[in-house]
Amino acid sequence: MIKENVRDALNAQMNREFFSSYLYLAMAGYFESVNLKGFSRWMQVQAQEEHAHGMKFYGYLVDQGARISLAAIEAPPSEWTNPLDAFEHTLGHEQKVTARIHDLMELAMSEMDHATAGFLQWFVKEQVEEEANATEIVFKMKLASVEKGAVLLYLLDHELGKRGKSA
Repeated sequence: MIKENVRDALNAQMNREFFSSYLYLAMAGYFESVNLKGFSRWMQVQAQEEHAHGMKFYGYLVDQGARISLAAIEAPPSEWTNPLDAFEHTLGHEQKVTARIHDLMELAMSEMDHATAGFLQWFVKEQVEEEANATEIVFKMKLASVEKGAVLLYLLDHELGKRGKSA
């Protein structure tokens, strides 16, 4: 049986993952409003992934016989100054998620909860990928800005629009 403090921390993270899904869906809407449909598509896929992450926590808690505790999801922002601002927000958000996952891992280890530590290992690896993806996009957008390249922004929009589509 999972300890109460671990259960509560996992429920909190589950809710944060659902917020992340909401945040990325809001960003998708922002990108639609500025006619960057590829950026919107990328964020829509990201929102689906974050929802799936929340469901992983849900499933694990159920498997552990723990009570699920859903909290209200705070409304995310819906406006950004420009596409770079939105992706810098994405990067900062993913860095916060990484810190939370690390905190959960520390808690699991301090409680000698090997099952939860094993479960969280997937998220530790996933956050490396999440931060790397956001960092790469921010870098490319800054490069496009330095080059004053609307063409580069268009190409990046096209590239991001391919996410989640089969070849």
